[in-house]
Amino acid sequence: MIKPYQKYTFKNGLRLVTVPMKNTKAVTVLILVGAGSKYETKETNGVSHFLEHMFFKGTKKRPNTLDIAEALDKIGGQFNASTDQEITGYWAKIDSGHTDLAIDWLADILLNSKFSPAEITREKGVIIEEINMYLDDPKQYIEWLWNKLLYGNQPQGWPIAGEKEVIKKINRKHFINYLKNHYSSRNTVIVIAGDADKIQNVKSKIPKYFKGINTKNPKNKIKVIEKQNKPEALIYYKNTDQTHLCLGTRSFNIFHKDRYVLALLAAVLGGGMSSRMWISVREKRGLAYYVFSQAFSDVDVGCYITQAGVNNNKVEEAIKTILKEYKLIKDKKINFNELKKAKDMIRGNSALSMESSYAQASFYATQELTENKILTPEEKLAKIEAVTANDIQRVARDIFKPEKLNLALIGPFKDKNKFQKLLRI
Repeated sequence: MIKPYQKYTFKNGLRLVTVPMKNTKAVTVLILVGAGSKYETKETNGVSHFLEHMFFKGTKKRPNTLDIAEALDKIGGQFNASTDQEITGYWAKIDSGHTDLAIDWLADILLNSKFSPAEITREKGVIIEEINMYLDDPKQYIEWLWNKLLYGNQPQGWPIAGEKEVIKKINRKHFINYLKNHYSSRNTVIVIAGDADKIQNVKSKIPKYFKGINTKNPKNKIKVIEKQNKPEALIYYKNTDQTHLCLGTRSFNIFHKDRYVLALLAAVLGGGMSSRMWISVREKRGLAYYVFSQAFSDVDVGCYITQAGVNNNKVEEAIKTILKEYKLIKDKKINFNELKKAKDMIRGNSALSMESSYAQASFYATQELTENKILTPEEKLAKIEAVTANDIQRVARDIFKPEKLNLALIGPFKDKNKFQKLLRI
C-alpha cells in the first residue's frame, strides 16, 4: 500500500514528514518539539508556555514583534503556537507559493530569537492575564483542577501556564537553559502538508534552514507517579451561577492495547447529541446545558471523563445520573446498532477533521513525535472497527470501579465529603 506521507530522518536526528495533498493551494509547515510542562521543575513551572510566547518577540533578521507578524500577515498567512504537557508546536499556513518563506520564518524564530529582557518583563503581564482568563472560565479551569486532583504536586498535575508568582521570577537565563536542555534536533519533528506540487522538493532545503539547531540529546522528564486506592474529590469554591464538573476515572496511555476501545466507549456514552449522557443528563432531566465524554491518552497516563455544566441546585442528581450510566454500560453489553453508530460517528468525525492541511500536519506530526511511528487514518479506523461489544464491556468493568473514580468540581460549595460519598458504582 502506498503511504500518504513520506518520512526522512537527517543525520542529526531531525525528522521531516511530508504529506502531499491534491486539490489545495495551501501548505502548512508545523514544527513539534518534545518538550512541555512535564519537563519543568516547580521553580520553572510555566517556562515552556512562556518560551512559546517569546519566540514571537524578535530575531536578528526580524527584530521585533511587528516584523515577525508582518512577514506572514502581508501574504495572507496564518500562524500560531501552542504548549501542552508533552509537546510544544509552532506552525504557519500559507499560500503554497510561499512555502520557502514559511520554513525560513519558523526556523528563524526557533533558532535565532533574542529573548530581550525588556520583552520578557513586558510579556509577564500578558502571561498573567492569560492565567486570569483561564481562572475566570470554569469550563476551562475545571480541566486544570482535574489534572491537579489526579496527579497532585508533580509536573503532570501542574498548570501548563504556570503560577503567577513563578512567572514573575522567570528570567532570560531560564529560557536559555530550557532551550539548551530540551529543544534539540533529536526531539523535533517537522511536517509539511499541502499542495503536492510545491512540497515535493522541500527535503533538500531543510538542512540549510536548520543548520544551527542544537544536536545534543535532550534531558528526560520526571516519571509520573500514579497512586489511588479510593474515590477522590476536589472542590474549588467559586460563586458561580452554574456548577462545572469533571467526573471520571484513570485509564490508559497511548501505548495501551485498549486505547481504541476507550475511544468507542467515550463515543457511546458522551460523543454527541444522541449519546447516552446527552439524552440522560440534558434531554430527560434538564440538568445541564452541555455534557460530553472524552478519553485522553498521552505518553505516560490516560483518563476518561464526563464533563458538564449543571444547575447549582441539582449537582448531586447530575453526579448520580452520570454514575448510573457508567454502571449500566459495565453491567449490560451494548447492542450491535449502538456499536455501529459509534464506529460510524468516529469514521465520519475523522473524515471531517482531516480536511485541512493543518489537520493533516498535526495528525502525522503528533504520532511521529509521541509514538515514533505513524498510522494512517484508515489504519486507525481499522483498529476501531475491530472493537467488539465484549471489549467495551470489559474495559468499562476495568475502569468504572469505585477506587478509580474522581470528581473535580467548581461551584458555590465547600463540603467535599458530601460529594465524595456519592462516588459509588
